[in-house]
Amino acid sequence: MKVSREQAAANRERIVEVASKLFREKGFDGIGVADLMKGAGMTHGGFYGHFKSKDDLAAQACGRALARATDKWTALVEGSGDKPFIALVRNYLSQGRLASSGAGCIFAALGPEAARRRHPVRRAFADGLNALLGVLARTMGGRAKAEKRKRSIAAMSEMVGAMVLARSVGDLEFASEILEAAAADLTARFS
Repeated sequence: MKVSREQAAANRERIVEVASKLFREKGFDGIGVADLMKGAGMTHGGFYGHFKSKDDLAAQACGRALARATDKWTALVEGSGDKPFIALVRNYLSQGRLASSGAGCIFAALGPEAARRRHPVRRAFADGLNALLGVLARTMGGRAKAEKRKRSIAAMSEMVGAMVLARSVGDLEFASEILEAAAADLTARFS
Protein backbone atom coordinates (compact mmCIF):
# COMPACT_ATOMS: atom_id res chain seq x y z
CA MET A 1 0.00 0.00 0.00
CA LYS A 2 1.53 3.29 -1.12
CA VAL A 3 1.43 6.16 1.37
CA SER A 4 1.02 9.81 0.47
CA ARG A 5 3.91 12.24 0.68
CA GLU A 6 2.24 13.86 3.65
CA GLN A 7 1.93 10.52 5.45
CA ALA A 8 5.53 9.61 4.60
CA ALA A 9 6.68 12.96 6.04
CA ALA A 10 4.59 12.41 9.17
CA ASN A 11 6.05 8.90 9.55
CA ARG A 12 9.56 10.26 9.21
CA GLU A 13 8.86 12.94 11.83
CA ARG A 14 7.49 10.32 14.23
CA ILE A 15 10.61 8.18 13.78
CA VAL A 16 12.90 11.17 14.46
CA GLU A 17 10.90 12.11 17.58
CA VAL A 18 10.95 8.59 18.98
CA ALA A 19 14.65 8.18 18.18
CA SER A 20 15.47 11.46 19.91
CA LYS A 21 13.91 10.18 23.12
CA LEU A 22 15.13 6.58 22.91
CA PHE A 23 18.72 7.49 22.06
CA ARG A 24 18.84 9.72 25.16
CA GLU A 25 17.36 6.96 27.31
CA LYS A 26 19.33 4.00 25.98
CA GLY A 27 22.34 5.41 24.13
CA PHE A 28 23.13 5.19 20.43
CA ASP A 29 24.23 1.57 20.67
CA GLY A 30 21.70 0.62 23.35
CA ILE A 31 18.85 0.39 20.87
CA GLY A 32 18.66 -1.10 17.41
CA VAL A 33 16.81 -0.01 14.30
CA ALA A 34 14.08 -2.63 14.81
CA ASP A 35 13.27 -1.32 18.29
CA LEU A 36 13.40 2.29 17.14
CA MET A 37 10.91 1.54 14.40
CA LYS A 38 8.74 -0.48 16.78
CA GLY A 39 8.74 2.50 19.15
CA ALA A 40 7.46 4.64 16.27
CA GLY A 41 4.75 2.07 15.52
CA MET A 42 6.30 1.00 12.24
CA THR A 43 8.04 -2.03 10.84
CA HIS A 44 11.78 -2.43 10.58
CA GLY A 45 11.57 -2.80 6.82
CA GLY A 46 10.48 0.79 6.30
CA PHE A 47 13.54 2.31 7.95
CA TYR A 48 15.72 2.60 4.84
CA GLY A 49 12.94 4.31 2.95
CA HIS A 50 13.41 7.22 5.35
CA PHE A 51 17.10 7.18 6.34
CA LYS A 52 20.42 6.18 4.83
CA SER A 53 21.69 4.65 8.06
CA LYS A 54 21.27 4.60 11.80
CA ASP A 55 23.88 7.37 11.99
CA ASP A 56 21.78 9.45 9.60
CA LEU A 57 18.81 9.04 11.93
CA ALA A 58 21.00 9.75 14.98
CA ALA A 59 22.23 13.02 13.45
CA GLN A 60 18.70 14.12 12.62
CA ALA A 61 17.33 13.09 16.02
CA CYS A 62 20.12 14.95 17.82
CA GLY A 63 19.65 18.01 15.64
CA ARG A 64 15.93 17.98 16.44
CA ALA A 65 16.51 17.63 20.18
CA LEU A 66 19.01 20.48 20.16
CA ALA A 67 16.78 22.76 18.09
CA ARG A 68 13.97 22.18 20.58
CA ALA A 69 16.32 22.87 23.48
CA THR A 70 17.36 26.13 21.85
CA ASP A 71 13.72 27.13 21.40
CA LYS A 72 12.95 26.30 25.04
CA TRP A 73 15.97 28.22 26.30
CA THR A 74 15.05 31.21 24.16
CA ALA A 75 11.49 31.22 25.51
CA LEU A 76 12.77 30.86 29.06
CA VAL A 77 15.20 33.77 28.63
CA GLU A 78 12.54 35.98 27.05
CA GLY A 79 10.03 35.20 29.80
CA SER A 80 12.30 35.38 32.83
CA GLY A 81 12.48 39.11 33.43
CA ASP A 82 15.72 40.55 34.73
CA LYS A 83 17.36 37.26 35.84
CA PRO A 84 17.49 35.07 32.72
CA PHE A 85 20.77 33.38 33.62
CA ILE A 86 19.47 32.26 36.99
CA ALA A 87 16.29 31.00 35.34
CA LEU A 88 18.30 28.93 32.84
CA VAL A 89 20.58 27.48 35.50
CA ARG A 90 17.73 26.59 37.86
CA ASN A 91 15.73 25.06 35.01
CA TYR A 92 18.65 23.01 33.74
CA LEU A 93 19.85 21.84 37.15
CA SER A 94 16.40 20.82 38.34
CA GLN A 95 15.14 17.56 39.79
CA GLY A 96 12.84 17.20 36.80
CA ARG A 97 15.74 17.29 34.36
CA LEU A 98 17.66 14.86 36.54
CA ALA A 99 14.81 12.35 36.39
CA SER A 100 14.02 12.62 32.68
CA SER A 101 17.00 11.58 30.58
CA GLY A 102 14.75 10.84 27.59
CA ALA A 103 13.52 14.43 27.48
CA GLY A 104 16.54 16.05 29.12
CA CYS A 105 19.85 17.40 27.94
CA ILE A 106 21.31 15.50 25.04
CA PHE A 107 24.85 16.49 26.07
CA ALA A 108 24.43 14.93 29.51
CA ALA A 109 22.81 11.83 28.02
CA LEU A 110 24.91 11.26 24.91
CA GLY A 111 27.94 13.57 24.96
CA PRO A 112 30.64 10.93 25.48
CA GLU A 113 29.00 8.63 22.94
CA ALA A 114 28.72 11.42 20.37
CA ALA A 115 32.50 11.77 20.38
CA ARG A 116 32.71 8.26 18.94
CA ARG A 117 30.07 8.75 16.23
CA ARG A 118 30.53 9.76 12.62
CA HIS A 119 30.83 13.35 11.51
CA PRO A 120 27.09 14.09 10.96
CA VAL A 121 26.29 13.32 14.61
CA ARG A 122 29.23 15.37 15.87
CA ARG A 123 28.20 18.21 13.52
CA ALA A 124 24.66 18.16 14.98
CA PHE A 125 26.17 18.38 18.47
CA ALA A 126 28.49 21.24 17.47
CA ASP A 127 25.74 23.22 15.76
CA GLY A 128 23.35 22.65 18.66
CA LEU A 129 25.95 23.62 21.23
CA ASN A 130 26.74 26.82 19.36
CA ALA A 131 23.06 27.73 19.27
CA LEU A 132 22.64 27.09 23.01
CA LEU A 133 25.80 29.06 23.77
CA GLY A 134 24.33 31.95 21.79
CA VAL A 135 21.23 31.94 23.98
CA LEU A 136 23.34 31.63 27.12
CA ALA A 137 25.63 34.48 26.01
CA ARG A 138 22.58 36.77 25.81
CA THR A 139 22.16 36.29 29.55
CA MET A 140 25.71 37.44 30.24
CA GLY A 141 25.13 41.18 30.33
CA GLY A 142 27.52 44.02 29.65
CA ARG A 143 30.61 42.23 28.42
CA ALA A 144 32.40 41.99 25.09
CA LYS A 145 31.15 39.29 22.71
CA ALA A 146 34.29 37.15 23.10
CA GLU A 147 34.08 37.36 26.89
CA LYS A 148 30.37 36.42 26.84
CA ARG A 149 31.16 33.36 24.72
CA LYS A 150 34.01 32.31 26.99
CA ARG A 151 31.81 32.65 30.08
CA SER A 152 28.96 30.81 28.34
CA ILE A 153 31.23 27.88 27.51
CA ALA A 154 32.38 27.73 31.13
CA ALA A 155 28.82 27.88 32.47
CA MET A 156 27.55 25.27 30.01
CA SER A 157 30.44 22.97 30.85
CA GLU A 158 29.66 23.19 34.56
CA MET A 159 25.93 22.62 34.03
CA VAL A 160 26.41 19.57 31.81
CA GLY A 161 29.15 18.19 34.06
CA ALA A 162 26.96 18.58 37.12
CA MET A 163 24.07 16.79 35.41
CA VAL A 164 26.33 13.94 34.28
CA LEU A 165 27.70 13.51 37.80
CA ALA A 166 24.26 13.76 39.41
CA ARG A 167 22.85 11.09 37.10
CA SER A 168 25.82 8.82 37.65
CA VAL A 169 25.78 8.54 41.46
CA GLY A 170 22.50 6.62 41.85
CA ASP A 171 21.68 8.38 45.12
CA LEU A 172 19.01 11.11 45.00
CA GLU A 173 20.33 12.97 48.04
CA PHE A 174 23.89 13.04 46.67
CA ALA A 175 22.61 13.94 43.18
CA SER A 176 20.63 16.85 44.64
CA GLU A 177 23.73 18.03 46.49
CA ILE A 178 25.69 18.05 43.23
CA LEU A 179 23.01 20.02 41.39
CA GLU A 180 22.60 22.54 44.20
CA ALA A 181 26.36 23.08 44.55
CA ALA A 182 26.72 23.73 40.83
CA ALA A 183 23.69 26.04 40.75
CA ALA A 184 25.01 28.04 43.70
CA ASP A 185 28.47 28.34 42.15
CA LEU A 186 27.14 29.35 38.74
CA THR A 187 24.73 31.95 40.03
CA ALA A 188 27.40 33.44 42.32
CA ARG A 189 30.01 33.64 39.55
CA PHE A 190 28.01 34.55 36.46
CA SER A 191 24.89 36.45 37.44
